[in-house]
Amino acid sequence: MRTTSEAPVAEPQPVQKGNPASGGSAAGGRDPAGAAVRITGLAHGFGELRVIGHLDLTVQPGEVLGIVGPSGCGKSTLLELIGGLREPGAGAIEVGGEGSPGSRLGRCAYMPQRDLLLPWLAAIDNAALALRNHGASRAEARAQAHPLFERFGLAGFERSSPTELSGGMRQRIAFLRTLLAGKPVVLLDEPFASLDAITRAEMQEWLAGALAAESRTAILVTHDVEEALYLSDRVAVLSGRPARMVDELAAPAPRALPRLEAVTAAGFLAARGRALEALTRGLR
Repeated sequence: MRTTSEAPVAEPQPVQKGNPASGGSAAGGRDPAGAAVRITGLAHGFGELRVIGHLDLTVQPGEVLGIVGPSGCGKSTLLELIGGLREPGAGAIEVGGEGSPGSRLGRCAYMPQRDLLLPWLAAIDNAALALRNHGASRAEARAQAHPLFERFGLAGFERSSPTELSGGMRQRIAFLRTLLAGKPVVLLDEPFASLDAITRAEMQEWLAGALAAESRTAILVTHDVEEALYLSDRVAVLSGRPARMVDELAAPAPRALPRLEAVTAAGFLAARGRALEALTRGLR
């Protein structure tokens, strides 16, 4: 994530096809040979219902890709396919160069819309759940999780129960749980959809800093164009069902971490307008 607040913001540019220097290719992103995630000719449906029509997409290591599209276009299904929870009806998906469902599952950590914290566990034990599942003792798991509580503004709440935490704090715990799974690719499915507008804005700013600090490859699904542009390096706009790529644009650069400053910049507003126009076009 880029964090400059003074330099002028450029107008949004299309992702250039076949030009590695521009960060674009026909599959979206740079040279796919070293891609963290590569999707080729993907199509999927449920019985006669076609959900995903045709997708080619590449995500580079350390890149944050935002995916926006209308409700029901298969965004969440796409994350499940990438993460190995489903097999595609057609086409291929590789994560870290591996295409089997088990290999994809082993390389992806999934954060759903709901935090799904276990009410009988303390916050730190919820965050460290993946470590416990992999055989760490409670003391070992807590020792690994504890520094992240300090880093991400949760110090002092390690022993709190989920019922004692605000919605935003619960989502932070859920994100820490996702990070502590230790997977190279993080899949975020509308992580702030259940929050009120003010808390959601605060959490967007928090997540921008968290992604910068952790430098993970991340794929973010959201209905919110502004959220996608603020949190991502690149945004893919999908059409209505069956989903296809309508547009792909680089997020405004440089971007400021202070959210209000970032989302009111001229380049950001221009990119937002283009993304909204693409969404409208994709519904026709």
